[in-house]
Amino acid sequence: MTVENEAQAPVAEAAAPAAAPAGNPSLFALPCFLVGSITLGLWLVGYLPAALPGGLVPAVFFASGIGVLLSGLWATRVGQSAVAGIFGMFGVFWLSFGFLVMGLVNGWFGVSTTDATAAASQVQSVQATFLISWLVVLVVVTVATMRLPLAFTLLFVFVDIAVALVLAGVLNGSTGMLTGGGIAVFVFCLIGIYLFYDAMNQELGGRALPMGAPVVK
Repeated sequence: MTVENEAQAPVAEAAAPAAAPAGNPSLFALPCFLVGSITLGLWLVGYLPAALPGGLVPAVFFASGIGVLLSGLWATRVGQSAVAGIFGMFGVFWLSFGFLVMGLVNGWFGVSTTDATAAASQVQSVQATFLISWLVVLVVVTVATMRLPLAFTLLFVFVDIAVALVLAGVLNGSTGMLTGGGIAVFVFCLIGIYLFYDAMNQELGGRALPMGAPVVK
């Protein structure tokens, strides 16, 4: 075949498929998650006055809620379905928690404004219902994700413990239980910081940090 014939031959090569978009959504999700978590922990241990729950809203609703939810969309975009599910769930948790706080502060839920005893009981019921519902979901997620490295399972376990302690504090009117919940929040924040450091370190060319063997292999 001559050079001329080669030039005139039809091109039969198929176009190479486009590469999947790359990225690590946890680099955005974890800092956003930590902002709301640290703020919640500070409120539970009494640094932020209990009478000012509205002070939680900027961190839990906007930073953690919207930020983690956007990270879930990013994970969907890069094909990380499990990560997208986890981030999406936590994003919705923070959004719903922020809405709960705003609703109670602004009287959106029909809480009595004339009977203080009835109002306290109603607020307790609203808070407990929210916490019970989310505790069930979070425990299921913890069990379902035990194939992840141990560090992630520990984070989920301490999230469960924190929610359970806060629920006990709400049902029993115990500030000690709420403080215990705040301490559990700070523990999972430390784990979250470790996970974020590992993710950023690897993104910048460093070596992976130990994560521990999965509970379920």
